[in-house]
Parts: sequence; C-alpha cells; structure tokens
Amino acid sequence: MTTAAGAGRDSGGGGEGELVKPFTPEKAKEIIMSLQQPAVFCNMVFDWPAQHWNAKCLSKLLCGKQIRFRMGMKKTDTVNHPQLDGAVFVCICDIAHRSIRCVLNAVPQFETMCSYVDATLEEFLVWSCGQSVSVAGPFSHYDNSKFWAYADYKYLASVFEDNTDVLQNVVWSDFGFPGRNGRESTLWIGSLGANTPCHLDSYGCNLVLQVQGRKRWHLFPPEDTAFLYPTRIPYEESSVFSKVNVVNPDLKHFPQFLKAQRHMVTLYPGQVLFVPRHWWHYVESIDPITVSINSWIELEEDHQARVEEAITRMLVCALKAAEDPTNTKAWLNPTEVEGTSHEINSQYLNGAISAYLEHNKVAEALTSTEFKINGEHRVEAPLKKRKLDVHTRTKEKKSPCHKLATDTAKLEENIPFGLDLIPVLPSLQNESSEKGTAESDVKGLVSESGGHVEKLNCAQEQPVMNKAEIPLAGNIVSDSTTCHSQPFISTDDLLDCLVDPKVISLVAQLLLQKRTCNL
Repeated sequence: MTTAAGAGRDSGGGGEGELVKPFTPEKAKEIIMSLQQPAVFCNMVFDWPAQHWNAKCLSKLLCGKQIRFRMGMKKTDTVNHPQLDGAVFVCICDIAHRSIRCVLNAVPQFETMCSYVDATLEEFLVWSCGQSVSVAGPFSHYDNSKFWAYADYKYLASVFEDNTDVLQNVVWSDFGFPGRNGRESTLWIGSLGANTPCHLDSYGCNLVLQVQGRKRWHLFPPEDTAFLYPTRIPYEESSVFSKVNVVNPDLKHFPQFLKAQRHMVTLYPGQVLFVPRHWWHYVESIDPITVSINSWIELEEDHQARVEEAITRMLVCALKAAEDPTNTKAWLNPTEVEGTSHEINSQYLNGAISAYLEHNKVAEALTSTEFKINGEHRVEAPLKKRKLDVHTRTKEKKSPCHKLATDTAKLEENIPFGLDLIPVLPSLQNESSEKGTAESDVKGLVSESGGHVEKLNCAQEQPVMNKAEIPLAGNIVSDSTTCHSQPFISTDDLLDCLVDPKVISLVAQLLLQKRTCNL
C-alpha cells in the first residue's frame, strides 16, 4: 500500500502516525478499468494539495482573474427575469405563445437558455453569501435567492496559464495514470442549485474529486438511453443531452422515463466519484458553494467514437444551419466556438477517420508493449483529450488511452467494495425523484477533516449491477407519438432519427470500411 502522512487510515503495523491509502495506483487503475457501475473512492486524496482548493483559496491563487459564470434559475416556477432571453426559450422549445415560466418547467435548463457573466471569484463569493453587490457589478442583476451561478468546464491549464506550477497539485497518478495532473483536468465552481443538465459523455470515463461543499449526482446506466429521450440539440461535441428534466420529469411527454433506473449519490469533500463510460448523469450543487475537479480518462473505444461524433456534427450543422443560418445560438452550445461550415466539418470527419485508421496501424505494431491485468490484455496508444479548451484551441499533446476489460462481469466479482470503495446502488422504485429517493449513503462516512471513511452505511449485501445490453434500434423510444398537437415532422425530429447512436454507429462502420477498401 502507498503510505502518506497527513490523514487517512492507520497502517496498524508501521510507525506512529503512519497513514496509508487503501489502493496502490496499479490496483486503483485495475478497478477503474473493470468497473461498469459508478463508485466512490475514499481515503485516496488526503495528501493532495488541491484538496485545499476551496473558493477562497482559488480566489487568492487567481489574483483577480475573471472567469465566466453561467446563470440559471433556482425555482423555475417563480422567476421571470429579463436577463434570460424568453425568445430563445420559445424558439428552442418550439412552443410559442407560452410564458418563460411554462417553458422552464417543461425542459432542462440547457446552456443555450442561460445568460453569462464574467466575474472574479471575489465578486462571486460576495454575491453567493448574500452580501450587497455593486450596482455596476457583474451580478447586480441577479438575486442570489432566485439565481445560481456556475463556472463550469474551466480547464485548469487555461485558468492557471500564468501559474502552471499549481497544476502539479492534482495527482491523478495515484489512480494509476502517471503524469496526469491539473493539465488534464477541469474546474467547476458553483453556488447552491447550480446544475449540469442530464447528459452522457461520448468519450472516456470520468473521475471527479469533490473539494468543497456537496453535490448530488443522479446517474442512469447506458442501457436506459432510450428512456432518457436523447437529443443532440443543443449540439456539443461529445455530449448527448436528455430531453427530460430528471428532477421534475414531464411524464405526459416522456412516459418511458419511468422505466429508467436512477442511481443517486451525494458526493462529499475528499471523495472521488468514478463515472463509467456512457453513464447518464445530472449533477446539482446542494451547498452554498461547491468546488470540484474532474478528469476524463481516454479509452480505446474513443477512436471510433470520434468518427461517430464527426458524422453527427456534420449532420446537425448541415440541417440546423439550413433551417436558420442566422441563429446558431438557439441550437449550438456556447462551448462550441469553432466554425460550423460544411467545409470545416468535412475536414474534421476526414481527420477523424484518418486518425482512427492510423491508430489501428500503430496498435498492431505495438504488440510488444502489451501488458496484462488479471489476464486482460491492454495496449497504450496516443489519443487526444475529450474536449478542447474553448479559450485556448491550441494543438494538444497526445495522451495515452486505456482499454476497458472485455470480461468485466468476471472482474467485477473481485472488486473490493467496502469502506474505501462504495458502489452507487440503484434507487428504490416508485419513489419521488426529489424527496425520499434512496441513494448511496456516504453521509457519516466522512470526517470533518475531509472525506475520510469512518463507517459504512450502505447495504453492501445488495448485488452489484452487471452491464446489460443496449436496446436494439427497434426498441428506441420516441416521444413523437405523445405530441398529438404537433402537425408536422420538425428538423429536430428528423435529427433525432438520423443521429440516433445506433444509426451513427452503422454509418461510421460503413465509412471506415469504405475508406479501408480504397487504401
């Protein structure tokens, strides 16, 4: 076991005060590459300097640097604010002649529906604490009892471009990824109620460190994709959104959502949540101020996924731009700052296909670098990061990718769940999504010193969920039959079919086959 000083579990046999981490980096990586359900790691980051990066500390480190905050409403049934463009809401939801209040109750608060302010962390802290703000200040138009603020998707390499030494304070090498630190991580700072709409990430798996405050995670397995009513509008590369407001679902329009198996967990400071590939998640801050740091771990499967994303981008941009060339803000997420022209997207697609084919050649040539973990072959190969920093679209360094275990059911039998690794279990059926819903109980596992396990409250005797097959295309649920008032098939309806994951996967395979035959 790795030993460390500061906080954690006493080794029992070492010197006085000697503390240990429950998993070696090699074992932690083995767990991550094997798990097919979310789980919470405890006692793994007590010696990380980034563990002390609360909002006040970050404010000092940033020295007055401004960052962008996304502004949203806490209670959508009580607020009608002029700063939030009602016309955009009506356009996106396609339900003209209704008020903002009705629209927001019906759909998630997508990023295209929010307004944005640039502010320092000092200004954010003053506003979030309810203190009086300057009349001319960035938050002056937002009552903090009605609005939340979220600095999300902030790449640490960009945030600390003038102080890169602090990037070493994030030590993902403890989880078996040597050299991975803050440079491959993103920062999330939010106020009470700040949330990320329910979505799945097309690339990689996810490790999330909670630094300050608590966040509640609602997660759904990949096999429930049909019940989440996936959409690519708003479009963002690598993010597939759900049409459902999962904390206040409209079951009249989305009745199949009742079949989705919700998993819930509240993440406390000092804990690290593992989110497996293609798990849906909605995340909400439940304390006045929250700070999180995450890193998306590249996987072997991402190579084909990038081809599929390039196809999706080309189709979405072509149809939506043709529908209304002057209003990309209605369907293109603010994180997508690159051009949407057909020429650019065509280059992107050809580049993704070429990279996929080149990677296959390299992988075949690197058989000598294969290594085994529990009998499973793994190959290290270069892969780009999940997302590009929207502020600094520079050429990235290449990162290693990791192959998921193929016989995961067998490996999961040996996962050491317990005090230091807590499975996120399914919630009980027929319970409210907001009140009374069962969740993995990690409250009480955390000491005041920050995320260290003291007792285990979750029922470990409950079975670990195995990965189920993704429904066939014929079983994909469409909400079009429930919208009796819709007199025609819209562009978005057509896109829902064209960019369905099953359809896109087939198109990608055909393109790759065609390209291979032409070589």
